[in-house]
Amino acid sequence: MISDKINEYPKYWAECYGTAPFLPTSRAEMDALGWDSCDIIIVTGDAYVDHPSFGMAVIGRLLEAQGFRVGIIAQPEWGNKDAFMALGQPNLFFGITAGNMDSMINRYTADRKLRHDDAYTPNNEGGKRPDRAVLVYSQRCREAYKDTPIVLGGIEASLRRLAHYDYWSDKVRRSVLLDAKGDILLFGNAERALVEVAHRLADGENIAELTNIAGTAVILRECPEHYKEIDSSRIEKPGRAMPMPNPYATEETCATNKSEKAQESEAKPVQIQPSRHDAETTVVRLPSFEKLRNDRILYAHASRVMHLETNPYSARALIQKHGDRELWINRPPIPLTTEEMDFVFGLPYARVPHPAYGKAKIPAYDMIKTSVNIMRGCFGGCSFCSITEHEGRIIQNRSHESILNELEEIRDKVPGFTGTISDLGGPTANMYRLGCSDPRAEKNCRRPSCIFPEICKKLDTDHKHTIDLYRKARNVDGIKKIMIASGVRYDLAVESPEYVKELVTHHVGGYLKIAPEHTEKGTLDLMMKPGMGTYDRFKEMFEKFSKEAGKKQYLIPYFISAHPGSTDEDMLNLALWLKKNDFQCDQVQNFYPSPMCNATAMYHSETNPLKRVKYKKREDLFVAKGERQRRLHKAFLRYHDPLNWPLIREALISMGKKHLIGDRANCLVPEEGSEAEMTPAQRRGSGRHGSKRFATKHPNQPDIRKDGKRGGPRKNGSQAGSNHAGKPGNKPHGNRNGSSSNSRNGQNAKGPTNGSKPQSRQGGNGKPNSSRNGKPSQSRSGGNPNRSRAR
Repeated sequence: MISDKINEYPKYWAECYGTAPFLPTSRAEMDALGWDSCDIIIVTGDAYVDHPSFGMAVIGRLLEAQGFRVGIIAQPEWGNKDAFMALGQPNLFFGITAGNMDSMINRYTADRKLRHDDAYTPNNEGGKRPDRAVLVYSQRCREAYKDTPIVLGGIEASLRRLAHYDYWSDKVRRSVLLDAKGDILLFGNAERALVEVAHRLADGENIAELTNIAGTAVILRECPEHYKEIDSSRIEKPGRAMPMPNPYATEETCATNKSEKAQESEAKPVQIQPSRHDAETTVVRLPSFEKLRNDRILYAHASRVMHLETNPYSARALIQKHGDRELWINRPPIPLTTEEMDFVFGLPYARVPHPAYGKAKIPAYDMIKTSVNIMRGCFGGCSFCSITEHEGRIIQNRSHESILNELEEIRDKVPGFTGTISDLGGPTANMYRLGCSDPRAEKNCRRPSCIFPEICKKLDTDHKHTIDLYRKARNVDGIKKIMIASGVRYDLAVESPEYVKELVTHHVGGYLKIAPEHTEKGTLDLMMKPGMGTYDRFKEMFEKFSKEAGKKQYLIPYFISAHPGSTDEDMLNLALWLKKNDFQCDQVQNFYPSPMCNATAMYHSETNPLKRVKYKKREDLFVAKGERQRRLHKAFLRYHDPLNWPLIREALISMGKKHLIGDRANCLVPEEGSEAEMTPAQRRGSGRHGSKRFATKHPNQPDIRKDGKRGGPRKNGSQAGSNHAGKPGNKPHGNRNGSSSNSRNGQNAKGPTNGSKPQSRQGGNGKPNSSRNGKPSQSRSGGNPNRSRAR
C-alpha cells in the first residue's frame, strides 16, 4: 500500500526482529540478531557511524523502522566481489552510495592533486574508497549477485543523474545511472522515494515497473505515450527554449488620472500564473548526451532548462537520449513535512561509530557529534553551490520539541560531552522556518533564488522561530553553551535585528563566519550573491550588538578565487579590499566545478546560463583555466604571502598596475628583493609555523584561545578561537561548490590572529576538516542535507 507519509506505511513482516543496537556489518552480527539474511544491504564509501549526520545511518534506520532487515557494507575492498558477498544476497536490493561526499571531491583537490586523508575514514586514512565509487561498487555488486536490483543514491549519484560536465576528466559524461548499470537512481533527500521503492519491491513488483516515482531516474526505451513532449533540445528552436511565466504577474490597465491610478493601485489583485503546461502529463526533452559532449553552448542551455524544472510542485519530468535509450528524470521529491522530519531524526541512532572501529578516530564524527541539524534545503540559489539542486529550495523543518529531544540525547549518550553544542543549524543557520508566504505562488514559482537579485516580497523573513528555538535550547538542563557554526546568510539576518542581537549576544565564540564571496558586482551577480553594501550593514549591526554585550568579536569573511566571470582585474580589486580592511587569507581554495551547479556550466561553456542562452550575441565570460591563471587568482587572495609576490608582480606589470608595487600604503606587494629580508619561516608562508591554527587572520585583532580567553596560544597547541565551528562538509554538496555542499569553495577561514602567522587548517575544499562547512554533506539514497559554510 502506498502511503502519503513515510511514517504511515504498514510494517514489513521482519519487524518482529526488533531494533538492532547497530545495523549488522558481518555475518556474525547477523547471527547474533537471529537473521538468516538481509532484506536490504547498503554499500557505502564512508565508515559506518550510527548518527543522523551520516547517510547510511539515516537510510538504514529509516528502512529498519519500516520493518526491513538492513545490513551495511562500509568501505569494502573493491578489488574483487568477495567483500560485497560478506552479508549474503539481499532479498530486495543493494543500495549504493559513495558516502557523504562525492568520491572525486573527497580524493582530489581543486587543482586535481591527490589527497592523502579522508575524514570519513578511521584514523583519517586516505584511499579507502575508489574513484567514482558509485560505478565501482555497482559493478562489484552486479558481479556478486547478477539478478539483485541495484538502487543508486547519495550526493554523487544525485548530482550526476543527467549528462554532466566532469571536471576531473574535462569532458561531459553520461548519466551515472547508465555507466553504473543501475536499475533506478534516487536523487535529493530521497526518504519518500526510498520507502516507496522498498515497499513496492517487497510487495512483489518488478523494479523495471517503478518508473513514475517522484525523485527517481530510470532508463526507458521510449517516452510514454500519454506524455506531451516539449522539445528543448535545441537553442531558440522551435521557439523560446523555456517559457518562464512570472508567478507574480499583475493585470495592468491604463489610468486616465492620478486618482484613478491610486485607486487601481490599491484594488489591484495579484494573479498567480500557473505553469503553461500540466506537470502531470508534460515532459521536457533535453539535448542528448551525444550533442552535449561536443557543444559547450548547448550544455549551458541544457543546464538552464534543468534548473528551471526544480520546483517539486510544478516541475515537469525531463527526458534525455543516451544512444538508443531514454534517461527519464521524474519530478523532484515532495519535501518532508515537519512530522516526517521529526520521525527521521527521532529514530534510535546509537550516535557513535560502529564498535568494530575500536578506538580509531573518525574526524568527521568528532566534528559533528555534538551538533544538531534543525532543517534542510536552501532558497539562496548561489550559482557555485549544489545544495539547492540536491536538497531543494523549499525548507524542511523539524519541530522545537524534536530538536530539544536531540539535545537531551546528546547530553545523555555522547561520550565525554562537556555541555557545549557545537552547532544548531543546517545548510544555512538562519533559514529555519522561513519560506514563501503564499502557497499558490510557492507551487508555481520558478525563480532560482528567493533572495537574489533582491529578497522576494513574498518571502517570510521573520526569524522569530529561530530566536525562540535558541532561547529554549539554552534552557535545556546540562547544556552550558550553544554555538552557531553553520554559515549565517547575512542578507536575511539584517531583516531581523532581533535575531542578530540574539546570535551575537549568546552564540558567537569570538568569530562569526559569513561569506561575501567577492567584492565586485559583476562577479557577485554571476554568483547570485548580494553586494558589499549588505555586508557593511550586517557588520555595523554585528559590531553594535557585540559592544552592547561587552564582547570583542570579529567577522571572518570568506571569498572564492577563480570563480567563472571573475577577471584578473576583479581579483586585484578584491585583494586591495582585503588589504584595506587588514584581512589575510590563509589556505585559499580555488573554485571547484562540482557536477550540476550553475557555475560549473559557466566554467565549461564560458557563457552565462542564468540568462537565456544564444549562439549569437550571447554573454561570454572570462573563466580562469589552466594552472597559471588559477594560481594567480589564488595568489591575489594571499597577497601577503612572499611566495606569491613574484607572480603578482608579473601580473601587475602586464595589467599596467606597476604603481601597486612598492612600500607605499596603497601598494599591494613590495618591490623585488623584499623576500630576502624575510625569515625562513615567513618565506614559507603564513600557516607553516606556530601553534595557532587559523585560516584567515586579521593582524589588528587579538588571538582568542580555545578556552575563550584572549592572549597567546595554549601550550598544548590546541586550536584557538571558536574551533568547534569547524565542521566536515562537501556542496556544495552538497555539495556546495568545493562542495557540496557537496563542499563549497573559497577561502577556508577561521579567525584573526595577533603576531606570528598561524598554522593553517585544511583548505576550504570540501574536506571535512575545513571550517567552511557544517555537518558532513549527506550522500545517500535519502537522509540529511549537506551542511554548508557561511553564506
